[in-house]
Amino acid sequence: MPSVKTLLALGRVSNLPTVWMNILTTAVLVSATVGGSYTIGLLIFAISCFYAGGMTLNDYCDRDWDTQHQPYRPIPSGRVRPRQVLSIALGLFATGFVFLFFAPDDRAPLAGLALLLVIVLYDALHKKHWSTVFLMALTRLGVYAVTAVALVGEVPALVWLAGGIQAVYTLAVTVVARWENSRRNGFGFPVIPWMIASMGIIDGVFLAIVVDPVWLAIGVAATLLTRLSQRYVRGD
Repeated sequence: MPSVKTLLALGRVSNLPTVWMNILTTAVLVSATVGGSYTIGLLIFAISCFYAGGMTLNDYCDRDWDTQHQPYRPIPSGRVRPRQVLSIALGLFATGFVFLFFAPDDRAPLAGLALLLVIVLYDALHKKHWSTVFLMALTRLGVYAVTAVALVGEVPALVWLAGGIQAVYTLAVTVVARWENSRRNGFGFPVIPWMIASMGIIDGVFLAIVVDPVWLAIGVAATLLTRLSQRYVRGD
């Protein structure tokens, strides 16, 4: 059985605060536009499973490339076997999918299934064609869409806008990450970890503009929590 640290590294769980901030942002925007108040604990757990499962499947699909370029990753370093990684990824996907059945709206599992399809397509194809960067952006947008559908069965315009902004930013992160991978010595500075962590600030700024300025502080806190977590578990 892999160690806890190995499991955390596979799922890149240090980046999860950015996902939680996406979910929280969606819930706030849904409440502001549609009305009502919502409990999002189960959604946070379900979508966190999707994220960790997607990152774990990414390691499985990239195992040959990682052997040459990132030998510190769990599979090439010998800390876990490929078949175990695939089983973990599928288990996380299944767990997240089951928990979506407990969401307020019964269309949540269908939305979750669509997000899972995009995640799997990205993981399977992203080393084969540059255009898959758009799939990565779509997975981040999917967090907002799945959350909104799970809560109220629709995606309000403000949620599309917030998710779209984050999707464009995710596209930028993915392009920069590919550029760094093409360089012999990288950037010499943790550019990608900081860019990923800053997703929390993007949500905070958006909520500060359309809802309440206090959300900026919460976005900053999400960014700092992500960056702190990345010191213990790599998020890139």
